[in-house]
Amino acid sequence: MYEEVSQACSEAAKELLQVAGLDQRHLVVIGASSSEIAGHAIGSAGSMQIAGAVLDGLWPVFVSAGVQVAIQCCEHLNRALVVERETLERYRLTEVSAIPVLHAGGAVATAAYGRMVSPALAETITAHAGIDIGDTFIGMHLHRVAVPVRLHIREIGQAHVTAARTRPPLIGGQRAVYTRSDEDCSAGQ
Repeated sequence: MYEEVSQACSEAAKELLQVAGLDQRHLVVIGASSSEIAGHAIGSAGSMQIAGAVLDGLWPVFVSAGVQVAIQCCEHLNRALVVERETLERYRLTEVSAIPVLHAGGAVATAAYGRMVSPALAETITAHAGIDIGDTFIGMHLHRVAVPVRLHIREIGQAHVTAARTRPPLIGGQRAVYTRSDEDCSAGQ
């Protein structure tokens, strides 16, 4: 099971990376419930083994592309996010004092905290894209405007998978120009 979870996570990460055009300028948020992956209710059966498989699949894909990663904690830590201290400083995030553990933070956040070079907890972020494994509700951590990304991977284990990228809000109505090709139409007016 762990190898399948890791492989599915890797495929989902690669697809999001490509569709959203993520690179070293971007921050991605990951929310994942190891309980849901195992077929249990969220928060009821956390598994460090499943958490490890999730990170084994996701982490190398994003890190090799230079994308900064934030792992969402569970509601017991108010959905704070585990990030590298470098990410905390780069994005000027507000640090909070807690260390995620299995039953207060969740398995995936706990595993991420243990794997990071210099982990820190951020109160909140606004990420450029995200993957949600098990309906953990990462939307509060995405920039406006979130756009759904329909991944080919729809489930990991027994958990429902959704993903999103973001774009700047479109403003201005009918006369607004959104692409360079639109600009040519209004050049002489």
